[in-house]
Amino acid sequence: MVFRSLLPLFSTKNSNFAHKTTEMEPKHIHITEYNYALPEERIAKFPLSRRDTSKLLVYRHGRISEDIFSNLPEYLPGGALMVFNNTRVVRARLHFRKAATAAGCTPGALIEIFILEPAVPAEYQENFLCRGRCSWYCLVGNLKKWKAGALQQCISIGGENVTLSASKGEPHGTGYRIDFTWDSGHTWAEILEATGELPIPPYLNRKTEESDLTSYQTVYSKIKGSVAAPTAGLHFTPEVLEALDIHGVERDEVTLHVGAGTFKPVKSEEIGGHTMHTEHIAVHRRTIERLIAHEGAAIAVGTTSVRTLESLYYMGLLAMQGMEDLHVEQWMPYSEDTDNGIDTCRTLQALLTYMDERNMDVLHSSTRIIIAPGYRFHIVRMMVTNFHQPQSTLLLLVSAFVNGNWRSIYDYALSHGFRFLSYGDSSILIP
Repeated sequence: MVFRSLLPLFSTKNSNFAHKTTEMEPKHIHITEYNYALPEERIAKFPLSRRDTSKLLVYRHGRISEDIFSNLPEYLPGGALMVFNNTRVVRARLHFRKAATAAGCTPGALIEIFILEPAVPAEYQENFLCRGRCSWYCLVGNLKKWKAGALQQCISIGGENVTLSASKGEPHGTGYRIDFTWDSGHTWAEILEATGELPIPPYLNRKTEESDLTSYQTVYSKIKGSVAAPTAGLHFTPEVLEALDIHGVERDEVTLHVGAGTFKPVKSEEIGGHTMHTEHIAVHRRTIERLIAHEGAAIAVGTTSVRTLESLYYMGLLAMQGMEDLHVEQWMPYSEDTDNGIDTCRTLQALLTYMDERNMDVLHSSTRIIIAPGYRFHIVRMMVTNFHQPQSTLLLLVSAFVNGNWRSIYDYALSHGFRFLSYGDSSILIP
């Protein structure tokens, strides 16, 4: 049955979202308060053979139960808007071997280049369509062995031999700009497809296998650009999507390209010392219009969709202030000057005005938003998500969403055989 009684959750006047979840100062939160024991054997190293047979933890108004994921539509109100992240994981790991020693007997050092963010051209899709050359900001493994000069590798695409070269450019953050060139008319997307390795999460402690090429993509992935999957979406099958339609749940998509920073642990004692990575987003005009039609409320599939949707509110505030750059800084939501209770639909309408003035059908921007206890949610009313690493920013986000009640959820999952992390089981969170 459809839980029609949940429809009041989608009122923008709902008290769960009219106030901050806690009065604590987010920057002073100690990350050790978000630790829990995660045995290695509880980390799912591989997915289940059928995605939608995974377990589903149901957190509803403080009560916890469990089901299987294929029954998810039964817990959602008809008429609600559910938002998915349609990003697609690229084969981001490239391996080069330096030229052999002068004697020609000893193989050169193995250098790994992990592409993170396009540099030239800076727009993802334009970059993937480049022929002959492009540049990316990258992490470099075994950097000390790469003193100078270009790295090269020979690859075969459709029977044609292609030489791919990589030259080290200027430092950028913890990595470098890497300039790639190749001597064929193939696109950069084709080059990556031929030689790159799909980057599965480091905590799986195994090499990428052929099965990961399919299982580490959502069934609705479309837009290339991520180096990590939006894993909450890995449970969906065409059958579950059809069941959502039958239940009257409307579906829409946004794009947030997930960076390697999603695995970056919080190393500072207080989260105020943690630097969030920049994530690039794209949202179509029709999506913003549909959000307004749903009174600025949505169900988010995954933390990436949460960060995208919540960032739209602050982008709208920047648009209302006449700002040209709508980038959301990490601590912007916690400023007293920012969180002033402006109606969500007003900020979304400001985004439409901003796009109209620039003749834009798709809003391209970026965000470094951190969502932690103390955050006030403006758009997301329910969330589908997996179980996250201890002391991670994703666990902080979950805690903020369930009003600090994350530990009871995780204790239940640990004591009831749930599988954890990217290939693990799922939850539906209804505060």
